[in-house]
Amino acid sequence: MIDLHTHTIFSDGELIPSELVRRAESIGYKAIGITDHADFSNFQFIIENLLKTADILTKNTNTIVIPGVEITHVPPNKIPYLIEKCREEGARIVVVHGETVVEPVAKGTNLAAIEGRADILAHPGLIKPETLKKAAKSKVFIEITARKGHNITNGHVVKEGRKAGVKFVINTDAHSPGDLMSAEFAKTVGIGAGLTENEIAQAFKNSLEIVRRSSGEKTTL
Repeated sequence: MIDLHTHTIFSDGELIPSELVRRAESIGYKAIGITDHADFSNFQFIIENLLKTADILTKNTNTIVIPGVEITHVPPNKIPYLIEKCREEGARIVVVHGETVVEPVAKGTNLAAIEGRADILAHPGLIKPETLKKAAKSKVFIEITARKGHNITNGHVVKEGRKAGVKFVINTDAHSPGDLMSAEFAKTVGIGAGLTENEIAQAFKNSLEIVRRSSGEKTTL
């Protein structure tokens, strides 16, 4: 299992990084992205602290740990700039909190994430076809999420994303231990969203591509 969207006590998650990683390792995670909620007030704090522990955990567990952020509720016109700043600070993966239908996310956030070339656009809600086409062209990965509430638009994302030719990934958006999932359950999430078995397999390969790009690991996960 590769899961590139999780949270710790550095934002609104329940666990410190080491416990999150240990629990993930125990159910077969090969790689995990820790992507705590970030805006201009805390992005440096999150990245600095995750960088301190990510390499230690990667070297001392069977799980590759990728330190990152999820840019959340930032004004759309500021998102591309913050993506750049997070990378400069050392974030190895940048997720943007998309226009989920269960939160008042500002319109234009999805497009801003793509224009800023985030790694992943998370739970993008009723994303427009033309925005998905731009995501495909910009090589921004689109998330299929297991997260309750956010996942109610997975079917729309798959239907329109398939037409646009985007690359999907399947993530948990975990905030608590019970949110972590096995690879088998990730397949169930994908099937429930309308992905075919071949598309699920490709989504897993897409996650591996991000791991290799983000961690520099030459791995056969």
